[in-house]
Amino acid sequence: MNLFATVLTYAAPSANYRGESAENRAVIQKITIGRFDYAIISPEAIRNALRETLAQMGQPCNRTRLHDEEQLAVKFEDYPDQDKYIDDFFMGWLIAATGKERTKHLENLKQKGRNPEKFSFKRDSVLRLNMALAVEPYRYDSVFTQSPLNVDSPWKNADSSQLLHRETVHTAFQYPFALNLNDCCHHPDWTKALLKAIGQLNGVAGNHARSYFEFAPASLVLRLTPQLVAGYNTYGFDIKEDGSHSYAEVVEGILKDDYPGEEFFLGGKLVKDLDEDVHKRLKERGTTLDRSPQRLLEQVAQLACPA
Repeated sequence: MNLFATVLTYAAPSANYRGESAENRAVIQKITIGRFDYAIISPEAIRNALRETLAQMGQPCNRTRLHDEEQLAVKFEDYPDQDKYIDDFFMGWLIAATGKERTKHLENLKQKGRNPEKFSFKRDSVLRLNMALAVEPYRYDSVFTQSPLNVDSPWKNADSSQLLHRETVHTAFQYPFALNLNDCCHHPDWTKALLKAIGQLNGVAGNHARSYFEFAPASLVLRLTPQLVAGYNTYGFDIKEDGSHSYAEVVEGILKDDYPGEEFFLGGKLVKDLDEDVHKRLKERGTTLDRSPQRLLEQVAQLACPA
């Protein structure tokens, strides 16, 4: 069985960026679709936030971010182990070692009591993610803030007051993820923890010092199926002018028998915005509807990993 899902966040102002700036302007990461630019957030940022969320939930994680270095930095507690660490299991790893360096690592593993013959220097991610895509185009909005001069202080970052210029967009983001449940069956409790973490995801966007942007789902579409593909547009949320939204391809597809209704699970504001008649017809076709995305993820987790 495979689980395919699309998450839609709530809309909020976003100033997501990392690293490069244009002169004194902090630049939002964007891609062009048709004639417009849309803000994006990388799957790597989502994966890092998932690691931190899982760690906060008490799950064993191998990798942690180091926040007080002169560059982006991480620390691994040990060599990767998909049976010991939840992040190694779901997100995989790559140790770029060849020749004598690889031999040295294998010897270190042996000294740690690990079996070198069972160790792999790379492992694909079980959790598949794609970019989070803004639902509204970027319209060249910017904000300015003032960083004051430090006077008579033990430290200072600049010799004068600084004007900070950052691009900003007000939007929700949608992003898909997928899991092969045959891979996940070895660790059913970890799979349940991962889906719970997605339901409470935060701290994804960059610029954390100034921005609070929740990545927990406002709405959610999931499909539990033996198919190897989702079979629908995984960026299919439609946002209306009044703030409501729909997933017309899936909802109409179920009602017109394009999709088996019993394979779909809809949650959150998407369900709250459904017409009463549509709600009834979806239920008649076996579709699971829940006003709470978190509760829906718990239900799907139980079905996906009944052990």
